[in-house]
Amino acid sequence: MADRVCVGTVAGAFGVRGEVRLKSFCAEPTDIAAYGPLTTEDGSRSFEITLTRPVKSGFAARISGVPTKEAADALRGTRLYAPRAALPSLPDDEFYHADLIGLTALDTGGATLGKVAAVLNHGAGDLLELRGAGLKGSVLVPFTRAAVPTVDLATGRVIIDPPEGLFD
Repeated sequence: MADRVCVGTVAGAFGVRGEVRLKSFCAEPTDIAAYGPLTTEDGSRSFEITLTRPVKSGFAARISGVPTKEAADALRGTRLYAPRAALPSLPDDEFYHADLIGLTALDTGGATLGKVAAVLNHGAGDLLELRGAGLKGSVLVPFTRAAVPTVDLATGRVIIDPPEGLFD
């Protein structure tokens, strides 16, 4: 999976002629159609995407090999992946979510807090979901410069200066 990045998902059928409702995870949402053929998570299927029009929460799109509403419905929930090489390079202070998952989280004193299990966004900004042996469950850390001052992809770690009481 390191050579692919999830760029969107099929939210279901749109209409009765085989179009799908597509949700883009790209910074520029229309770029999802420009990254070449997109594949399923397991790589077993590949799709060419043609956006037809914007719709609420995404786009209506034609996907190669999907001629009917039933075929479009069968793809509901399918995550679409682009080759990492097709994606633009990012500035030093920006990261693909896929690059953060699995990084070891350390506090400012060097103690291990856990590992980044997911990057979530529920509308108010990105959150790092940490899981680890010393944690009773998942801990959500705001992904801000104040709470996460260092992201070091080369060493596979993030330094976290958590808000007071977060790990109590």
